[in-house]
Amino acid sequence: MHYTLDAETAVQLGREVLTQEAAALTHAAAELGEEFVKAVSLLLNCRGRLIVSGVGKSGHIGRKLAATFASTGTPAYFVHAAEAAHGDLGMITAADAVLAISYSGETNELLTIVPTLKREGATLIAMTGNPESSLARYADVHINCHVKREACPLNLAPTTSTTMTLALGDALAVACLSAKGFTKEDFARSHPGGALGRRLLIHVQDLMRTGEDIPSVRQSVTVLDAVREITAKHIGMTSVVDDNNRVVGIFTEGDLRRLIERVGDIRQIVIGDVMTRTPKTIAASELAAAAVKLIDESQCNQLLVVDEENRLIGAVHTHDLIAAKVL
Repeated sequence: MHYTLDAETAVQLGREVLTQEAAALTHAAAELGEEFVKAVSLLLNCRGRLIVSGVGKSGHIGRKLAATFASTGTPAYFVHAAEAAHGDLGMITAADAVLAISYSGETNELLTIVPTLKREGATLIAMTGNPESSLARYADVHINCHVKREACPLNLAPTTSTTMTLALGDALAVACLSAKGFTKEDFARSHPGGALGRRLLIHVQDLMRTGEDIPSVRQSVTVLDAVREITAKHIGMTSVVDDNNRVVGIFTEGDLRRLIERVGDIRQIVIGDVMTRTPKTIAASELAAAAVKLIDESQCNQLLVVDEENRLIGAVHTHDLIAAKVL
């Protein structure tokens, strides 16, 4: 069977859904108060882990929230309520806090495990759309995620209510993150494989070229000698150093082209007379992200890596940054 929907109607329906869900979130933000503060306090003082549980759409939201908490400084994992009733309750201890999600507040699978949770001494935070529900009454703290209606035209499919639940869970996670002083570096440590982790964890010393791979000549050599060094090291430039290996300049392939255009015969020219005397340098301890920023601002392709006394210890090319996935 083939269905069609004209573009104007599709866009209008999409706008109605987004507008309705946005309005619900705005209302919830205005209503946020004491129970939210209590929930944050319980999570901050939890000696164990946060266990998030739910069934159906609430379970899907719960899985995402557990991942968000875990990556922002609150150790957490998801336990399906039905599985909990068949053995997984053994994962939960008295030191833990449980975030139970059920819009109706009457989900049988959750209510089945509540007595055991209470008996074990775990803290229970309920997130429901009904403050008078069984789950809300059993909870130590109740977060109200009630919405006037779903964005679904039939007012049946969980849409606005799941958005509300997700947003309130995110609000709890961010409040805990802020209270704990969680930093970008902390976030990166739990995301070492992601782009942010690479930008915040990789330093220049982790990817710079060292030893024989660093192109380097003395300032007394000819331009032709410098060209040979550039060709041998495949980085599009050579550093120029003094007798103490301190950086005094740089000479790039671009410099070579411009020099040939200007003077023609370069065979007798000494590199010290035509090198760039103020090369861009960076410390090995700097983040690779700082190297990216400096290269971008300077509109160059290479950086020389120096120590505290301006001695040459490495070199970085944009290709190195790309290979490390920080650019």
